[in-house]
Amino acid sequence: MKRVQSRCRQRGLSFLGLLMVGSVLAMAGVIVAQIVPTAIEYQAVLKAATKSSQGNSVPEVRSIFDKAAAIDNIKSIAGKDIEVSKEGDKVVVSFAYQREIHLTGPAYLTLKYSGSSK
Repeated sequence: MKRVQSRCRQRGLSFLGLLMVGSVLAMAGVIVAQIVPTAIEYQAVLKAATKSSQGNSVPEVRSIFDKAAAIDNIKSIAGKDIEVSKEGDKVVVSFAYQREIHLTGPAYLTLKYSGSSK
């Protein structure tokens, strides 16, 4: 009698595949870990712009923004970089800035942030 052997093919991830997936996840984690502080800083800038829109004159608005920036440790933008305008009787503070995150060698990730208090 002939004995028939059935080969069960194993399924799953090889060790090299696991290393590849792990390295891609690690690189993505490092990039996300560098992006999160810039997003938190953007929220602080938006809060400072909203707070500074309560001022009546341009120097007062910039001063309020600089004080809020000092409290929230905002380094990317200063009071001199914001645009102050009036819409009707409301003061509107607008800002735009960019942050660069060094990835490797000549590669950078550029994040552009902009917003206004309305």
